[in-house]
Amino acid sequence: MNDRQSIIITGSDLAQEACDLLQGYQLIYAGRQPDEAHLIALCQQHNPLAIIVRYGKITARIMDAAPALRVIAKHGSGIDVIDQHAAAQRDIQVLAAVGANAAAVAEHTWALILACAKSVVTLDGRMRAGYWDKAQHKSIELEGRTLGLIGLGAIGSRVAKAGAAFGMQVIAYDPWAKQLPEGCEAVELEALLRRADVVSLHCPLTEQNRAMINSATLAQFKPGAMLINTARGGLIEEEALANALQDGTLRCAALDSFAQEPLTAPHRWQQLDNVILSPHIGGVSDTSYVKMGCGAARNVLSVLQPGRIAATLP
Repeated sequence: MNDRQSIIITGSDLAQEACDLLQGYQLIYAGRQPDEAHLIALCQQHNPLAIIVRYGKITARIMDAAPALRVIAKHGSGIDVIDQHAAAQRDIQVLAAVGANAAAVAEHTWALILACAKSVVTLDGRMRAGYWDKAQHKSIELEGRTLGLIGLGAIGSRVAKAGAAFGMQVIAYDPWAKQLPEGCEAVELEALLRRADVVSLHCPLTEQNRAMINSATLAQFKPGAMLINTARGGLIEEEALANALQDGTLRCAALDSFAQEPLTAPHRWQQLDNVILSPHIGGVSDTSYVKMGCGAARNVLSVLQPGRIAATLP
């Protein structure tokens, strides 16, 4: 096999089912958290036809190091880590495995909502320290309260349905949503922030919505609200959120993604006891790992071997 038949994976592994789909290509693994210099070197060495993006960013310089590159496939749905303008200029297709991790992210969103509302982490810590807080603790009951969703794609729609099942009033802001889940009310962003007891982010990161949660929008939140982010860290101005958590504007927050990843330590988040943190793993489950890998592999084949795609569909 020659280097023009190579595919680079920006990670250390890929689901076996996805590898089987890509049989016949040389798969080159870049390792965990590959930086630009390492990816450029790999591209210069192997001149791949495709890149499957698990970790890191794909820049114009990386693309220029791979003249044969025809497709960049995201192992998931967030293509903001790929320079899409540069790819378009070079006639390189950028494709996402849309919906492959929707169930996993929606479930993690609800794990974080419930952890916040029921003080799961705090109570566990208190119990381990020898305290029994039954007499003074009161958790937040979600039934009858308002869930505000920013973004109603495959993930947001699943979160909405679960919110309705909990007996919550569900409102959503998404100017591009073609239809709303049953029982979900469409509202403008300002109205959502004023009304929601729980605000959950489910939109892709763009230059238009970068830092949409900032000091000005946080001031519009309902007092004591909770903020959940299982989307992209760049949606939030982190210093402003930290201040809102510290001064009590928000009851708590739960974050699964950050402006800078991996999170550096020490970090201000570690000093706040009303924020729950997870390392951007909302979309990673036993099932979604396979779905994302296979989705990315099929997207690669749709460009490199379009006639072969039909045979790979379930």
